[in-house]
Amino acid sequence: MGLENATKAAVRVLPHQPFCLAISTGFACGLIAMDVGALLAGYEVVLARRQDLDVSPMSVVPGIERDVVVNLVERVEPSGHIGRFVSTEYVITSAAEKHRFAQATSAIGLDMESAALAAEAWCAQVPFVVVRAVSDLVDEDLPLDFNLFLRPTGWMKGVATIIGRLSSITELCRLHRQSRVAAQTLTMFFRRYTAEMSAADTGVNSSMDRRS
Repeated sequence: MGLENATKAAVRVLPHQPFCLAISTGFACGLIAMDVGALLAGYEVVLARRQDLDVSPMSVVPGIERDVVVNLVERVEPSGHIGRFVSTEYVITSAAEKHRFAQATSAIGLDMESAALAAEAWCAQVPFVVVRAVSDLVDEDLPLDFNLFLRPTGWMKGVATIIGRLSSITELCRLHRQSRVAAQTLTMFFRRYTAEMSAADTGVNSSMDRRS
């Protein structure tokens, strides 16, 4: 989780063997009107740090495989949303701040990894695409400050916050249910994607067998 960890993971993998596609996947905050579990995809990612907001899209490598993925997102029912993403280096917890990022970037989704993965995919010259599912909405405040749990010293304070405000437990359960819906969306999508890719490979192999 987070830009730094995403960078480290990508650096360990992408430069060392050939890839036809890198996909940034997982949960995202929906920054436009949509339902929990909606499928989002896009090529463009912008980076927002605590001190500044760079609305210039990260450079990405084009490729046929990424276009196949986006085309499939457009064909799911209900149809997925295609557009720009914004990545932040901290968890955005308030609806007011979500709206600020939405207005400043014209992005459809917000996460904490895609910008880092896009940058490393560009360095390795690997085509890149984002495919994520919505776990929280632009008008929703998160139940607590999850940034506390990103620091080893913040865990106790985070737990104390939950104990001190029992209503946050109900809100955490709601977020958990929403995350399960988003996870189901991603599972169904990638099952369909792998099935279509397997069918395509089988068709190619059968054609080659007939020619031989």
